[in-house]
Amino acid sequence: MSFVLRNRSYVVLDLAGWALIAVAALALRLDDFQALAPYRRQLLLFLGIAIPCKFLAIWGLGLYHRYWRYASVDELTLIGLAVIGAASAAGILYVVLEPLLHVASRLPRSVPVLDGLLTLVYTGGTRFTPRLVEHLRLKAQGRDHCERVLIVGAGSAGTMIARELVANPQLRLYPIGFVDDNPAKRGSTIQGIPVLGGCQDIPWLAKDYAVGTVIIAMPTVPGTVIREIQGICERAKLRTKTIPGVFEIIAGKVRVTQLRDVQIEDLLGRQPVQIDEGAAAELVRGMTVLVTGAGGSIGSEICRQVLRLGAAKLILLGHGENSIFDIYHELVPKYPSVEIVPVIADIRNARRIRRIFQASRPQAVFHAAAHKHVPLMELNPEEAVTNNVWGVATLLAGAEAVGVPHFVFISTDKAVNPANVMGATKLVAEQLVHEAGLRTGRAYLSVRFGNVLASRGSVVPLFKKQIAAGGPVTVTHADMCRYFMTIPEAVQLVLQAAAMGKAGETFVLDMGEPVKIAELAQDLIHLSGFEVGRDIEIVYTGLRPGEKLAEELFARDEDVERTAHDKVFRVRNGRGPERALERIEALRAAAEMGDVAGVHRLLGAMVAGYSANGGRPSVASSDQALPPESILPRRSREPAAGA
Repeated sequence: MSFVLRNRSYVVLDLAGWALIAVAALALRLDDFQALAPYRRQLLLFLGIAIPCKFLAIWGLGLYHRYWRYASVDELTLIGLAVIGAASAAGILYVVLEPLLHVASRLPRSVPVLDGLLTLVYTGGTRFTPRLVEHLRLKAQGRDHCERVLIVGAGSAGTMIARELVANPQLRLYPIGFVDDNPAKRGSTIQGIPVLGGCQDIPWLAKDYAVGTVIIAMPTVPGTVIREIQGICERAKLRTKTIPGVFEIIAGKVRVTQLRDVQIEDLLGRQPVQIDEGAAAELVRGMTVLVTGAGGSIGSEICRQVLRLGAAKLILLGHGENSIFDIYHELVPKYPSVEIVPVIADIRNARRIRRIFQASRPQAVFHAAAHKHVPLMELNPEEAVTNNVWGVATLLAGAEAVGVPHFVFISTDKAVNPANVMGATKLVAEQLVHEAGLRTGRAYLSVRFGNVLASRGSVVPLFKKQIAAGGPVTVTHADMCRYFMTIPEAVQLVLQAAAMGKAGETFVLDMGEPVKIAELAQDLIHLSGFEVGRDIEIVYTGLRPGEKLAEELFARDEDVERTAHDKVFRVRNGRGPERALERIEALRAAAEMGDVAGVHRLLGAMVAGYSANGGRPSVASSDQALPPESILPRRSREPAAGA
């Protein structure tokens, strides 16, 4: 049974207790209850002053409106402030009033001090007793009926998780100890829970304490650490859970104290990238924003983010009606005061695009629509050209015609030294944006990043389907590696670039070290509860046409410099305009006529080093995948003024 007193009961307890406390304080001072008689009038005077002071102080700080079953340090602080303030006021008033009332003799000067100390103990004790009883009840209930868990990380996040688990037995998880590699924490006790050892001790701790689940409460450590702990737990046959990441919390999808299974993005070998949201909000707040490919993985997340940052009107432009239907009906109930307009259109239709821009007059355009699958575009180069090149040209023409001040084109690391049609068309599109920026002087820019985890058609959903089907999981090459980022990170970069970018610039995200696709497959199999080789096989199928073993972030003739954001780089090629706009009519004509050889020839003329490989895979050595840190010491400069 819960031990809860209503606040009116505290009023009665306070008034009665404070009267007795003053008597007790005087008795302690005199060390004899028989000696109290001569101080009767003085004691009554002091009580007449002290009790109203205490009552007013506690009432004024709202302590009669608290629910003491869940009392915390904040309430204890308020009690201390109230009692100290009341005791000080009572002592001063007594010293002032006693001579005016011609009292024969004074109370000992230590009585107000003793009275204040006893009042602090009594007032705090009566209020924290229900909290203590409730805590002991929940703790006993947790030990008896909940699964025993270890918490990895004895920091603030781990402490928060431990407190929530103890306070909420309905979660049926009870923390029996912390695990932390900090030697200074070993053997200590936090929230009444001991720090039992380090991460390498997890297997024998789990065995000794009958633990079945390990909670990883380290939201800021790199993915390599999470990967290591995950491996330790897998070998010990333990389940793992973790707390949400920063993007899930910012988006309002979860609370810090919610637990979830370890996900593939937790295993990235770097910290998640964060942006200056204030600058991004200034860009879109109160503005009309147009997003192409609005129903896709990146486009839909851009829509969510710009609405959260305060866009006044949002144009959802896409070719697939079902995806636009889905994102429209997701966003409208959440943002009823914002005008959200669904538009079904093909970006290759120049007249249609021009009419859309003239009708909507957007102030910012985020171009996320594209054909992105390398093997499919190798088989369909005409579609890659008309969509990825001509589509960008029509959008830029529409934006220029109505004076759109901000245009952000989403590119890819495959545009660097491209070995395939998709990468080549993306690089030509970058050139078009670069030229438009220089020609207009407006913030028309490109954002280049790597593979996006869990995006539509990416490798992770494919692996999940293969695992669900019982395998095998297919990987093209054991040494293939890629740069990876999460969908929220991709959108954060897009918004940051839009906020800081100037005419014709290209931005690249520091994505850390590239990740081997084979290791990614192994991690996903383990996270699904299976073992590689025993439950699910990994089969290597060989490189497909146009694929590299490793992607690159910067071309050899590009100049790289840091920006004001330490995870975002600015790329300058120093070559000036490529005159891409003059050449795309011929490229478009070849594509529409189905002249595949002409498409490859014209792309080769526009993209240095590109040539059709006749369907043979392009094998690049793994040293091509240089992280930004490997290039910057040789080429980087300080941020440009105003960056």
